Amino acid sequence: MEKERLEETLGTVYALLLAEGMSEAARLVREHPAKAEQTGYDNWNGGTEIWEIQIEIPAQEFARLGAKRAQLEEQISARLKTILETDFQDWYSAKLIPAKVRLKDWRSANAELPRQVRINILDGMRLENVVWCGTLDDVEFLSRIFDLQRLPSTDSRYQDAAGDIWQHCINNDDWDRDWVFNDDRFDLIGGTSDQFLRFLCEVVHPVVRPVRDEAIKLVLHFNEQLRPAGWELYEEERIAGRPRFAYRQVSHHASRVVSRARNVADALDAGWMAKEIERVENAVEQDPALAIGTAKELVETCCKTILTKRGVGFTKSEDLGDLTKKIAKELQLVPEGINDEAKGAENIRLILRNLTQLTNNLAQLRGLYGTGHGRDGQYRGLQPRHARLAVASAVAFIDFITDTYRHREACTPK
Repeated sequence: MEKERLEETLGTVYALLLAEGMSEAARLVREHPAKAEQTGYDNWNGGTEIWEIQIEIPAQEFARLGAKRAQLEEQISARLKTILETDFQDWYSAKLIPAKVRLKDWRSANAELPRQVRINILDGMRLENVVWCGTLDDVEFLSRIFDLQRLPSTDSRYQDAAGDIWQHCINNDDWDRDWVFNDDRFDLIGGTSDQFLRFLCEVVHPVVRPVRDEAIKLVLHFNEQLRPAGWELYEEERIAGRPRFAYRQVSHHASRVVSRARNVADALDAGWMAKEIERVENAVEQDPALAIGTAKELVETCCKTILTKRGVGFTKSEDLGDLTKKIAKELQLVPEGINDEAKGAENIRLILRNLTQLTNNLAQLRGLYGTGHGRDGQYRGLQPRHARLAVASAVAFIDFITDTYRHREACTPK
Protein backbone atom coordinates (compact mmCIF):
# COMPACT_ATOMS: atom_id res chain seq x y z
CA MET A 1 0.00 0.00 0.00
CA GLU A 2 1.37 3.39 -1.01
CA LYS A 3 2.23 5.81 1.81
CA GLU A 4 -0.20 8.47 0.57
CA ARG A 5 -3.12 6.03 0.51
CA LEU A 6 -2.14 4.67 3.93
CA GLU A 7 -2.20 8.18 5.44
CA GLU A 8 -5.56 8.93 3.83
CA THR A 9 -6.98 5.66 5.14
CA LEU A 10 -5.68 6.21 8.66
CA GLY A 11 -7.09 9.74 8.69
CA THR A 12 -10.53 8.31 7.90
CA VAL A 13 -10.10 5.57 10.54
CA TYR A 14 -9.24 8.26 13.09
CA ALA A 15 -12.36 10.29 12.19
CA LEU A 16 -14.62 7.22 12.50
CA LEU A 17 -13.16 6.16 15.83
CA LEU A 18 -13.49 9.65 17.23
CA ALA A 19 -17.09 9.98 16.04
CA GLU A 20 -17.98 6.65 17.64
CA GLY A 21 -16.48 7.58 21.01
CA MET A 22 -13.44 5.31 20.81
CA SER A 23 -11.02 8.04 21.85
CA GLU A 24 -8.08 5.90 22.99
CA ALA A 25 -7.94 3.94 19.73
CA ALA A 26 -8.28 7.21 17.82
CA ARG A 27 -5.37 8.71 19.76
CA LEU A 28 -3.12 5.75 18.97
CA VAL A 29 -3.87 6.08 15.25
CA ARG A 30 -3.20 9.83 15.29
CA GLU A 31 -0.10 9.97 17.50
CA HIS A 32 2.00 7.02 16.35
CA PRO A 33 3.61 6.09 13.04
CA ALA A 34 2.22 3.20 11.02
CA LYS A 35 3.33 1.05 8.12
CA ALA A 36 1.56 -1.47 5.86
CA GLU A 37 3.03 -4.96 5.78
CA GLN A 38 1.82 -7.74 3.47
CA THR A 39 1.75 -10.84 5.66
CA GLY A 40 0.19 -13.40 3.35
CA TYR A 41 -1.62 -14.32 0.13
CA ASP A 42 -4.73 -16.46 -0.38
CA ASN A 43 -5.14 -18.09 -3.82
CA TRP A 44 -8.86 -18.69 -3.26
CA ASN A 45 -11.30 -16.77 -5.44
CA GLY A 46 -8.77 -15.17 -7.77
CA GLY A 47 -6.20 -14.31 -5.13
CA THR A 48 -6.39 -12.11 -2.04
CA GLU A 49 -3.55 -10.22 -0.42
CA ILE A 50 -3.47 -10.16 3.39
CA TRP A 51 -2.25 -6.86 4.84
CA GLU A 52 -1.39 -5.82 8.38
CA ILE A 53 -1.34 -2.14 9.35
CA GLN A 54 1.32 -2.03 12.05
CA ILE A 55 1.16 0.89 14.48
CA GLU A 56 4.41 1.44 16.39
CA ILE A 57 3.89 2.23 20.09
CA PRO A 58 6.76 3.26 22.43
CA ALA A 59 7.75 0.28 24.59
CA GLN A 60 6.62 1.81 27.89
CA GLU A 61 3.16 2.70 26.57
CA PHE A 62 2.87 -0.65 24.76
CA ALA A 63 3.46 -2.46 28.06
CA ARG A 64 0.99 -0.22 29.89
CA LEU A 65 -1.82 -1.07 27.46
CA GLY A 66 -1.51 -4.75 28.42
CA ALA A 67 -4.67 -6.79 27.75
CA LYS A 68 -6.40 -3.76 26.24
CA ARG A 69 -4.29 -4.09 23.11
CA ALA A 70 -6.50 -6.81 21.61
CA GLN A 71 -9.64 -4.70 22.02
CA LEU A 72 -7.98 -1.62 20.53
CA GLU A 73 -6.70 -3.66 17.58
CA GLU A 74 -10.22 -4.95 16.94
CA GLN A 75 -11.66 -1.43 16.99
CA ILE A 76 -9.09 -0.15 14.49
CA SER A 77 -9.32 -3.28 12.29
CA ALA A 78 -13.13 -2.98 11.99
CA ARG A 79 -12.82 0.59 10.65
CA LEU A 80 -10.07 -0.42 8.24
CA LYS A 81 -12.32 -3.10 6.78
CA THR A 82 -15.21 -0.66 6.49
CA ILE A 83 -13.05 1.73 4.47
CA LEU A 84 -10.94 -0.62 2.34
CA GLU A 85 -12.72 -3.89 1.74
CA THR A 86 -15.57 -2.31 -0.19
CA ASP A 87 -13.14 -1.08 -2.86
CA PHE A 88 -10.48 -3.79 -2.63
CA GLN A 89 -10.69 -7.55 -2.33
CA ASP A 90 -7.71 -7.68 0.02
CA TRP A 91 -7.93 -8.37 3.75
CA TYR A 92 -6.78 -5.76 6.30
CA SER A 93 -6.20 -5.82 10.03
CA ALA A 94 -4.46 -3.59 12.57
CA LYS A 95 -1.60 -4.67 14.81
CA LEU A 96 -0.05 -2.69 17.67
CA ILE A 97 3.68 -3.38 17.90
CA PRO A 98 6.42 -2.01 20.21
CA ALA A 99 8.61 0.59 18.54
CA LYS A 100 12.20 -0.53 18.01
CA VAL A 101 14.78 0.70 20.53
CA ARG A 102 17.35 2.66 18.57
CA LEU A 103 19.94 3.30 21.30
CA LYS A 104 23.46 2.56 20.12
CA ASP A 105 24.59 1.05 23.41
CA TRP A 106 21.48 -0.37 25.05
CA ARG A 107 23.31 -3.41 26.43
CA SER A 108 25.24 -1.21 28.85
CA ALA A 109 22.00 0.20 30.29
CA ASN A 110 23.29 3.49 28.93
CA ALA A 111 20.48 5.76 30.05
CA GLU A 112 22.82 8.43 28.82
CA LEU A 113 24.60 10.12 31.66
CA PRO A 114 24.52 13.73 30.40
CA ARG A 115 27.73 15.33 29.21
CA GLN A 116 27.30 18.29 31.55
CA VAL A 117 27.01 16.02 34.59
CA ARG A 118 30.31 14.36 33.67
CA ILE A 119 31.98 17.74 33.16
CA ASN A 120 30.67 18.97 36.52
CA ILE A 121 32.09 15.93 38.32
CA LEU A 122 35.50 16.23 36.67
CA ASP A 123 35.57 20.01 37.28
CA GLY A 124 34.73 19.35 40.92
CA MET A 125 37.71 17.01 41.18
CA ARG A 126 39.93 19.72 39.71
CA LEU A 127 38.60 22.34 42.14
CA GLU A 128 39.20 20.02 45.10
CA ASN A 129 42.68 19.11 43.81
CA VAL A 130 41.77 15.42 43.77
CA VAL A 131 44.52 13.17 42.44
CA TRP A 132 42.36 10.78 40.44
CA CYS A 133 44.81 7.87 40.55
CA GLY A 134 45.19 8.15 44.32
CA THR A 135 48.10 6.15 45.74
CA LEU A 136 48.72 4.40 42.37
CA ASP A 137 50.54 5.75 39.36
CA ASP A 138 48.66 6.51 36.14
CA VAL A 139 49.51 3.20 34.47
CA GLU A 140 48.60 1.10 37.51
CA PHE A 141 45.27 2.89 37.91
CA LEU A 142 44.17 2.78 34.26
CA SER A 143 45.23 -0.86 33.89
CA ARG A 144 42.53 -1.73 36.43
CA ILE A 145 39.87 -0.56 33.95
CA PHE A 146 41.39 -0.64 30.45
CA ASP A 147 43.64 -3.00 28.48
CA LEU A 148 46.40 -0.47 27.82
CA GLN A 149 48.30 -2.87 25.55
CA ARG A 150 45.37 -2.78 23.11
CA LEU A 151 45.02 1.00 23.06
CA PRO A 152 47.17 3.05 20.65
CA SER A 153 50.07 5.27 21.64
CA THR A 154 50.09 9.01 20.95
CA ASP A 155 53.89 8.90 20.91
CA SER A 156 55.45 7.24 17.86
CA ARG A 157 58.27 5.83 19.99
CA TYR A 158 55.88 3.50 21.81
CA GLN A 159 53.63 0.72 20.59
CA ASP A 160 50.71 1.15 22.95
CA ALA A 161 49.06 3.38 25.54
CA ALA A 162 50.93 1.72 28.42
CA GLY A 163 54.23 2.85 26.91
CA ASP A 164 53.42 6.49 26.21
CA ILE A 165 51.60 6.96 29.55
CA TRP A 166 54.64 5.60 31.41
CA GLN A 167 56.95 7.87 29.44
CA HIS A 168 54.99 11.09 29.92
CA CYS A 169 53.51 10.55 33.39
CA ILE A 170 56.19 8.59 35.24
CA ASN A 171 59.49 8.87 33.43
CA ASN A 172 59.28 12.51 32.26
CA ASP A 173 56.13 13.70 34.08
CA ASP A 174 55.42 16.28 31.34
CA TRP A 175 51.65 15.76 30.95
CA ASP A 176 49.06 17.72 32.92
CA ARG A 177 47.89 15.97 36.08
CA ASP A 178 44.33 15.59 34.72
CA TRP A 179 45.30 14.65 31.18
CA VAL A 180 43.07 11.54 31.23
CA PHE A 181 39.88 13.63 31.49
CA ASN A 182 40.30 14.78 27.87
CA ASP A 183 42.13 11.83 26.29
CA ASP A 184 40.04 10.44 23.40
CA ARG A 185 41.31 6.92 24.03
CA PHE A 186 39.38 6.80 27.33
CA ASP A 187 36.61 9.17 26.25
CA LEU A 188 35.31 9.86 29.75
CA ILE A 189 33.10 12.74 28.62
CA GLY A 190 31.73 11.32 25.37
CA GLY A 191 31.88 7.57 26.00
CA THR A 192 29.39 5.19 27.58
CA SER A 193 27.88 5.79 31.00
CA ASP A 194 29.39 2.51 32.17
CA GLN A 195 32.89 3.59 31.23
CA PHE A 196 32.61 6.89 33.12
CA LEU A 197 30.99 5.32 36.19
CA ARG A 198 33.60 2.54 36.35
CA PHE A 199 36.23 5.27 36.38
CA LEU A 200 34.54 6.99 39.35
CA CYS A 201 34.27 3.70 41.25
CA GLU A 202 38.00 3.13 40.82
CA VAL A 203 38.76 6.68 42.00
CA VAL A 204 37.22 5.77 45.38
CA HIS A 205 38.36 2.13 45.50
CA PRO A 206 40.09 1.22 48.82
CA VAL A 207 43.29 0.23 47.01
CA VAL A 208 43.37 3.58 45.22
CA ARG A 209 42.13 5.72 48.11
CA PRO A 210 42.65 3.84 51.41
CA VAL A 211 41.61 6.76 53.64
CA ARG A 212 37.92 5.99 54.22
CA ASP A 213 36.76 9.54 55.01
CA GLU A 214 38.38 10.86 51.85
CA ALA A 215 36.57 8.29 49.70
CA ILE A 216 33.21 8.92 51.44
CA LYS A 217 33.53 12.67 50.85
CA LEU A 218 34.17 12.11 47.14
CA VAL A 219 31.20 9.75 46.81
CA LEU A 220 28.98 12.37 48.43
CA HIS A 221 30.10 14.95 45.84
CA PHE A 222 29.71 12.48 42.97
CA ASN A 223 26.18 11.51 44.01
CA GLU A 224 25.05 15.13 44.26
CA GLN A 225 25.58 15.26 40.48
CA LEU A 226 24.67 11.67 39.59
CA ARG A 227 21.35 11.17 41.39
CA PRO A 228 19.38 13.90 39.60
CA ALA A 229 20.55 12.22 36.37
CA GLY A 230 19.30 8.80 37.52
CA TRP A 231 22.53 7.16 38.74
CA GLU A 232 24.35 6.69 42.03
CA LEU A 233 27.39 5.11 43.61
CA TYR A 234 26.56 2.79 46.49
CA GLU A 235 28.50 0.63 48.91
CA GLU A 236 28.51 -2.90 47.54
CA GLU A 237 30.90 -4.55 49.99
CA ARG A 238 33.76 -3.88 52.37
CA ILE A 239 37.44 -4.67 51.91
CA ALA A 240 39.50 -4.61 55.11
CA GLY A 241 36.78 -2.51 56.72
CA ARG A 242 36.72 0.02 53.88
CA PRO A 243 33.76 0.42 51.49
CA ARG A 244 34.04 -0.67 47.88
CA PHE A 245 31.57 1.19 45.68
CA ALA A 246 29.64 0.09 42.61
CA TYR A 247 27.16 2.02 40.46
CA ARG A 248 23.52 1.52 39.61
CA GLN A 249 20.58 3.34 38.10
CA VAL A 250 18.22 4.93 40.55
CA SER A 251 14.93 3.04 40.10
CA HIS A 252 12.27 5.00 38.22
CA HIS A 253 9.78 4.92 41.09
CA ALA A 254 12.37 6.35 43.50
CA SER A 255 11.27 9.85 44.31
CA ARG A 256 13.35 12.89 45.05
CA VAL A 257 12.34 12.32 48.67
CA VAL A 258 14.28 9.05 48.88
CA SER A 259 17.20 10.63 47.03
CA ARG A 260 17.25 13.42 49.61
CA ALA A 261 17.26 10.85 52.42
CA ARG A 262 20.40 9.31 50.94
CA ASN A 263 22.11 12.70 51.08
CA VAL A 264 21.21 12.87 54.78
CA ALA A 265 22.76 9.44 55.40
CA ASP A 266 25.88 10.46 53.49
CA ALA A 267 26.16 13.70 55.46
CA LEU A 268 25.90 11.86 58.81
CA ASP A 269 28.12 9.00 57.63
CA ALA A 270 25.40 6.67 58.91
CA GLY A 271 25.70 3.31 57.18
CA TRP A 272 22.72 1.80 58.99
CA MET A 273 20.52 4.69 57.80
CA ALA A 274 21.57 3.90 54.24
CA LYS A 275 20.34 0.32 54.68
CA GLU A 276 17.00 1.54 56.05
CA ILE A 277 16.62 3.98 53.14
CA GLU A 278 17.21 1.15 50.65
CA ARG A 279 14.60 -0.95 52.47
CA VAL A 280 12.08 1.92 52.36
CA GLU A 281 12.65 2.48 48.65
CA ASN A 282 12.07 -1.17 47.79
CA ALA A 283 9.02 -1.51 50.04
CA VAL A 284 6.92 1.59 49.23
CA GLU A 285 5.12 0.00 46.28
CA GLN A 286 5.37 -3.69 47.21
CA ASP A 287 5.00 -3.67 51.00
CA PRO A 288 3.55 -0.39 52.36
CA ALA A 289 3.42 -1.74 55.93
CA LEU A 290 7.15 -2.41 55.87
CA ALA A 291 7.81 1.04 54.39
CA ILE A 292 5.80 2.73 57.15
CA GLY A 293 7.56 0.75 59.88
CA THR A 294 10.98 1.46 58.39
CA ALA A 295 10.17 5.20 58.03
CA LYS A 296 9.70 5.37 61.79
CA GLU A 297 12.96 3.47 62.33
CA LEU A 298 14.70 5.89 59.95
CA VAL A 299 13.70 8.86 62.10
CA GLU A 300 14.78 7.02 65.25
CA THR A 301 18.19 6.16 63.76
CA CYS A 302 18.73 9.75 62.63
CA CYS A 303 17.87 11.11 66.10
CA LYS A 304 20.19 8.67 67.84
CA THR A 305 23.02 9.37 65.38
CA ILE A 306 22.87 13.13 65.92
CA LEU A 307 22.48 12.84 69.69
CA THR A 308 25.53 10.57 69.78
CA LYS A 309 27.56 13.01 67.68
CA ARG A 310 26.51 15.83 70.04
CA GLY A 311 27.44 13.80 73.10
CA VAL A 312 23.88 13.62 74.44
CA GLY A 313 23.04 10.39 76.24
CA PHE A 314 19.85 8.35 75.87
CA THR A 315 18.60 5.02 77.16
CA LYS A 316 17.18 1.98 75.40
CA SER A 317 13.83 2.59 77.06
CA GLU A 318 13.35 6.05 75.51
CA ASP A 319 10.83 6.02 72.67
CA LEU A 320 10.71 8.16 69.55
CA GLY A 321 8.84 10.96 71.32
CA ASP A 322 11.54 11.16 74.01
CA LEU A 323 14.30 11.21 71.41
CA THR A 324 12.54 13.94 69.44
CA LYS A 325 12.23 16.13 72.53
CA LYS A 326 15.94 15.74 73.20
CA ILE A 327 16.78 16.60 69.60
CA ALA A 328 14.52 19.67 69.70
CA LYS A 329 16.17 20.89 72.88
CA GLU A 330 19.74 20.13 71.83
CA LEU A 331 19.44 21.73 68.37
CA GLN A 332 16.99 24.44 69.46
CA LEU A 333 14.56 23.50 66.71
CA VAL A 334 11.90 25.86 68.08
CA PRO A 335 13.73 29.13 68.58
CA GLU A 336 12.54 31.33 71.41
CA GLY A 337 13.88 34.60 70.08
CA ILE A 338 11.58 35.23 67.10
CA ASN A 339 10.24 38.78 67.32
CA ASP A 340 6.43 38.75 67.68
CA GLU A 341 6.27 41.75 65.35
CA ALA A 342 8.02 39.90 62.57
CA LYS A 343 5.70 38.86 59.77
CA GLY A 344 4.80 35.21 60.02
CA ALA A 345 6.47 34.77 63.42
CA GLU A 346 3.62 32.65 64.77
CA ASN A 347 3.48 30.62 61.55
CA ILE A 348 7.17 29.85 61.87
CA ARG A 349 6.72 28.65 65.44
CA LEU A 350 3.75 26.48 64.49
CA ILE A 351 5.55 24.85 61.55
CA LEU A 352 8.56 24.00 63.68
CA ARG A 353 6.49 22.68 66.57
CA ASN A 354 4.34 20.62 64.21
CA LEU A 355 7.48 19.16 62.69
CA THR A 356 8.52 17.78 66.07
CA GLN A 357 4.99 16.41 66.59
CA LEU A 358 5.20 14.66 63.23
CA THR A 359 7.36 11.90 64.70
CA ASN A 360 4.74 11.05 67.32
CA ASN A 361 2.10 10.69 64.61
CA LEU A 362 4.45 8.53 62.57
CA ALA A 363 5.04 6.23 65.54
CA GLN A 364 1.26 5.87 66.04
CA LEU A 365 0.75 5.18 62.33
CA ARG A 366 3.37 2.44 62.53
CA GLY A 367 1.54 0.95 65.51
CA LEU A 368 -1.74 0.88 63.59
CA TYR A 369 -0.60 -0.12 60.13
CA GLY A 370 3.11 -0.82 60.08
CA THR A 371 5.07 -4.00 60.61
CA GLY A 372 5.58 -5.60 63.96
CA HIS A 373 1.99 -6.46 64.98
CA GLY A 374 -0.16 -9.51 64.31
CA ARG A 375 -3.37 -9.02 62.30
CA ASP A 376 -6.60 -10.93 61.94
CA GLY A 377 -7.69 -12.48 58.65
CA GLN A 378 -9.96 -9.53 57.76
CA TYR A 379 -7.22 -6.92 58.13
CA ARG A 380 -6.65 -4.62 55.17
CA GLY A 381 -3.53 -2.45 55.17
CA LEU A 382 -2.85 0.95 53.72
CA GLN A 383 -2.00 1.63 50.10
CA PRO A 384 1.33 2.71 48.59
CA ARG A 385 0.15 6.33 48.54
CA HIS A 386 -0.15 6.23 52.34
CA ALA A 387 3.33 4.74 52.60
CA ARG A 388 4.68 7.54 50.39
CA LEU A 389 3.09 10.09 52.72
CA ALA A 390 4.71 8.47 55.77
CA VAL A 391 8.11 8.28 54.05
CA ALA A 392 7.92 11.88 52.83
CA SER A 393 7.05 13.03 56.36
CA ALA A 394 9.95 11.09 57.85
CA VAL A 395 12.41 12.48 55.30
CA ALA A 396 11.15 16.05 55.84
CA PHE A 397 11.99 15.67 59.52
CA ILE A 398 15.44 14.05 59.17
CA ASP A 399 16.38 16.50 56.40
CA PHE A 400 15.53 19.47 58.60
CA ILE A 401 17.26 18.26 61.76
CA THR A 402 20.36 17.20 59.81
CA ASP A 403 20.65 20.61 58.16
CA THR A 404 20.18 22.22 61.57
CA TYR A 405 22.82 19.94 63.10
CA ARG A 406 25.33 20.81 60.36
CA HIS A 407 24.57 24.51 60.81
CA ARG A 408 25.14 24.28 64.57
CA GLU A 409 28.38 22.39 64.03
CA ALA A 410 29.64 24.97 61.54
CA CYS A 411 28.90 27.80 63.99
CA THR A 412 30.57 26.09 66.96
CA PRO A 413 34.13 27.37 67.60
CA LYS A 414 36.70 24.62 67.11
